[in-house]
Amino acid sequence: MSAVLQPGQTPGPETGRTAAPAAATGFRLVARRFARNRLAVVGLAVVVFFFLFCFVGPLIYRTDQTHTVLTQVNLGPGTAHLLGTDAIGHDELGRLMYGGKVSLLVGLAAGVLATCIGTLWGAAAGYAGGWIDAVMMRVVDAGIAIPALFILLVVSAIWTPGVGGLVIILGLVSWLVPSRLVRAETLTLKSRDYILTLRAIGGSHTRAIGRHILPNSVSTVVVAATFQVADAILLVAYVSYLGLGIQPPATDWGGMLSSGLTAAYAGRWWLIVPPGLAVILVVCAFNAIGDGLRDAFDVRGRG
Repeated sequence: MSAVLQPGQTPGPETGRTAAPAAATGFRLVARRFARNRLAVVGLAVVVFFFLFCFVGPLIYRTDQTHTVLTQVNLGPGTAHLLGTDAIGHDELGRLMYGGKVSLLVGLAAGVLATCIGTLWGAAAGYAGGWIDAVMMRVVDAGIAIPALFILLVVSAIWTPGVGGLVIILGLVSWLVPSRLVRAETLTLKSRDYILTLRAIGGSHTRAIGRHILPNSVSTVVVAATFQVADAILLVAYVSYLGLGIQPPATDWGGMLSSGLTAAYAGRWWLIVPPGLAVILVVCAFNAIGDGLRDAFDVRGRG
């Protein structure tokens, strides 16, 4: 008779033959439910398009984003420059690609960092319980009470961060919400029979969290990470729009919006509309993916 695989248990020789088909079946169920959400599928297509646009596009559409070309300043869209040029002669389409690469990299890295920090903090607080949980969550409540944008503006006014510094700052101010979500999930999981059994036979706290609670919280973590990436992209745009983000000659979509704001009053719409649309589409796409994943992982909805 084959052994029953408990949640978080590593498949052994007896259970290995049934674990892989079960995992594949679960993945197919999630993928099928995600595919039913048309808005989430469109969001995924938009994200894939922008990643190809920003990372593969510069290899095909080559432009000089370093040197100033005064003879091609503020040209409108045309055959030579599909989206025109900016105030120093840079091709706007090429700049949209390079700026998007920075925005997507910073947003993705900061979202993942914030989710990792929040997951560990929330799991530890929920599992410990008692006064430890109370103290750790009061830290989270105090952090949530301070607007993240205010912290970013203060830090950026003192220190001009690069790409790596911006990722770290965004990650350190964005982990609070994921920690509360994972804590709530941990409070539910730690009362399950397999966790109580592990503690009764002398299993360590580290094993309970690392081998059981965190793997069974993966759906919550994945959904939280998706929303965190969208929030990080917006925060990057906010800070760069105010001139405190990535410094020239590098740029991102928020910096392009800041540079093109005054030009828009002069009728040069191509300097502000493309980066603005890019930010809106990517943020909405990540939010749609997050909604789709939340519905796909919802066990109660699997009829």
